[in-house]
Amino acid sequence: MLKPLGDRVIIEVAKEEEKSVGGIVLASAAQEKPQTGTVVAVGEGHVLENGEKAAIPVAVGDQVMFEKYAGSEVKYNGQEYLIVNGKDIIAIVE
Repeated sequence: MLKPLGDRVIIEVAKEEEKSVGGIVLASAAQEKPQTGTVVAVGEGHVLENGEKAAIPVAVGDQVMFEKYAGSEVKYNGQEYLIVNGKDIIAIVE
C-alpha cells in the first residue's frame, strides 16, 4: 500500500453520480467532482519549527469531506486515489 509523507492523506474518493435526480444519464464532463471519500492512509504529520510533529486529526477509515479541487489523483494497483494535504480536509462526516 502507499504510505503518504508528512501531512498528506490518501483518500479513496466516493464514486461519481452517473444520473441526475430526474434519471437523466450525465456525460462524464457534466458530472460533479465528488468531495467526499474514505481515508485509507495517513502520514506522520507536519513538522513544526520546534521539531515536534503536529498530528493529523483524521484516521484510517474516517469518511471525510475535502476541498473541491484539492490534491493529486494517482492510480495504484488499478485503484484510483486522491492524495491531499491535511489542511485540505474540511470535515469528518459522521
